[in-house]
Amino acid sequence: MVVTGAGGGVMGAAQEGAGREASFGLNIRLPFEQEVNSWIAEDPKLINFKYFFTRKLFLLKEASAACLFPGGFGTFDEGFEVLTLIQTGKSPIIPVILLDVPGGDYWHSWQRFLHEQMLARGLISPDDPHLFRITDDVEQAITEILDFYRIYHSARYVDDELVFRLRKPLPLSLLSVLQIEYADILKGPLQQRQGALPAEAEDWPALWRLIIPFNRCHYGRLRKLIDAINRV
Repeated sequence: MVVTGAGGGVMGAAQEGAGREASFGLNIRLPFEQEVNSWIAEDPKLINFKYFFTRKLFLLKEASAACLFPGGFGTFDEGFEVLTLIQTGKSPIIPVILLDVPGGDYWHSWQRFLHEQMLARGLISPDDPHLFRITDDVEQAITEILDFYRIYHSARYVDDELVFRLRKPLPLSLLSVLQIEYADILKGPLQQRQGALPAEAEDWPALWRLIIPFNRCHYGRLRKLIDAINRV
């Protein structure tokens, strides 16, 4: 299913492609500028919001991935919102795809600003750019999202430990490599077990668990750890 801001242009195109039955629309009430697209208009899955902050919360809350396209202030507002929430651990890590038109330079220009101003001044971590992917190829964007969930399934905290749910166990040799390579963000040894932890109330009992003593810093490094897991 897709969820968009319910407007025209690329938002309407996404809902046309998914179809009405597989669409949610989160419209913002404005006196001008945006009208609800015909693919979600009059649908019970259309929600109208007065405030942008509540709309952004709903856009992200149940999302398994986020894809942003070239746009105006609202695009940057929503893009920086999702990256800030992931960067600070207030939202789970999900694939964030910045998709351009073929041959376009919109997102690469934005990335140059990040590197030349934010990163050069020490305002973001060197690993923060790993929280997003830039591409102008639709198939590559799809592959990025699907590969993110190839082994990794989801995550939650149990007490002070971060728990990754995995679709299959990791080789012990890889655990040893990950322990060394990501020692800078680990407070202790990685542990692996099959099935839910007692505090998880039997959520996803068939999945394996990787218990990570994460220091809750450097979420860009944690994203790279997920990538390493998915290369198994």
